[in-house]
Amino acid sequence: MAELAIIGGSGFYQPGIFTEPKEIEVNTPYGIIQPLLGKAGGVEVVFIPRHGKEHSLLPHQLNYRANIWGLKELGVKRIISTSAVGSLNRKYPPGTMAVIDQFLDFTKQRPFTFFDQGDAFRAHVDMTEPYCPELRQIIIKAAALTKVSVQPTGCYVCAEGPRYETAAEIKMYQKLGGDVVGMTGVPEVVLARELGICYTGISTITNWAAGLNQKPLTHHEVVAVMKDNQDRLRQLILRCLVLAGQSRINCECGQNIEGES
Repeated sequence: MAELAIIGGSGFYQPGIFTEPKEIEVNTPYGIIQPLLGKAGGVEVVFIPRHGKEHSLLPHQLNYRANIWGLKELGVKRIISTSAVGSLNRKYPPGTMAVIDQFLDFTKQRPFTFFDQGDAFRAHVDMTEPYCPELRQIIIKAAALTKVSVQPTGCYVCAEGPRYETAAEIKMYQKLGGDVVGMTGVPEVVLARELGICYTGISTITNWAAGLNQKPLTHHEVVAVMKDNQDRLRQLILRCLVLAGQSRINCECGQNIEGES
């Protein structure tokens, strides 16, 4: 039905770029999802607000498997996700965006795979390059065309949440090479790879992480910064969709699926 999908994170619940949008229902083995289907830039696109329309779901409550499985059933081959993150790196100040290329996983209790039974030949998927390099280059090109400044790389640290991190945890993440910290990027990226879907993310830095700023962290701050950057993010995503719709898939993201390329 649609080969492109957007997963909207905190502060990005309504894409505002669709024509003829309609809500559809998809039954999956993991539950029902109700994504929005519409056109943007002449391209058919599926949109899922990750936390629900009113941000009613916390990071550890999300049905990641239903979302990704449902997109696969709809024919989606490429996913661009958005997320609000805290910065661990002084080169990534609040208000900037990053096209992440690596992750560190510190989640603890969420379902993280589709492989509930042994299937070593398919379950041991390669994650050397977790984010689709082709999609990442499309975002970087789109950013240049729309004059939106982005960091072309970044290591995303995924914490369990829903609490924010301690200052000591942030110091550890920094020493391990993390640039930004969020709560939803994993297992989303892993599940997409397991199903052979190209996946990449645009992270909007909304705040300094714990210990890098004297102020306490609040979700109000996150939402406020995302609101200020919504127009830029919409312009960037719209150009990404147009460019992705014009290009063929030549990456190797789908080669983890036995018998597929």
